[in-house]
Amino acid sequence: MVVTYKPEITPLLKLLRQLNKETDFIVIDNGTPGSASLVESITVYDRCLKLIRLHDNEGLAKALNRGIAWAVENNYDYVFLFDQDSSLCDLFISRMLSAYVDADQYSKRGLAALGPRVINPQTMRQTPFKLFNRFFLRSNRTFANSKNYFVADFLITSGSLIVLKYIDEIGAMKESYFIDNVDLEWCFRAKSKGFDIVGTDEAVLYHAIGERSMNPLVRAGIMAQHNPSRTYYSSRNRVHLYRVAYSPWGWKLRDIVRFTLKATWLLVSSHDRKLYWHNICSGIRDAKSLS
Repeated sequence: MVVTYKPEITPLLKLLRQLNKETDFIVIDNGTPGSASLVESITVYDRCLKLIRLHDNEGLAKALNRGIAWAVENNYDYVFLFDQDSSLCDLFISRMLSAYVDADQYSKRGLAALGPRVINPQTMRQTPFKLFNRFFLRSNRTFANSKNYFVADFLITSGSLIVLKYIDEIGAMKESYFIDNVDLEWCFRAKSKGFDIVGTDEAVLYHAIGERSMNPLVRAGIMAQHNPSRTYYSSRNRVHLYRVAYSPWGWKLRDIVRFTLKATWLLVSSHDRKLYWHNICSGIRDAKSLS
């Protein structure tokens, strides 16, 4: 399923064409103004089973939950989650399904989610599969002694294969988060219940996280940069995650440092520093009200 909000039509249709070659899919539009103009462009694909148009922007997490619930009701075993601006390698779906079947046999508790190797198309930099509660060998640590599978503490939403038989036990995406860190929180929760989260090199997703920036921390892939309004959600949700028992301590310690560096950079270098300051402070204050 693909979640959209004010999509650029060219990359969206490219993604839908790629999916249409391999799989059934649905699209959930999160209240895009004037979305009626998108309907024909989306539903023209033979394997588009449904277009769900939400009246308002209800948040990424709620849109994901709508799609997951639809897949469960229609007796699917797996669902792939996609952002509107991602692009796929050839045979992405079949590669991911084959990788899941292979990797799952080595999982004792169960493989809850499998993610592809993510490459930023702007820089061609690969995103490592990270572990947080380790001082050494934290990235790309092999799973089941395989050179193609890696243990991960989280996967980004786009491109992830979610195994639906575990949804009831793990729970749905956290709708109160609205947009940022939804994937992080869900993966932490799944891991806390003993499930495996695994990344693979068998399939590649081309996806840029955040916005373009000359910030050296952004260009190095240490952090992502978003507009001031997104900073409210990222600040609020990460501070809430600091207080959650199932968040890895290694992530909490490292992210506090990263959050401090990011906030300092924005407040020093951005022309929107007052707006960033307001949203960061508001997010930190409102974190305690999240359920």
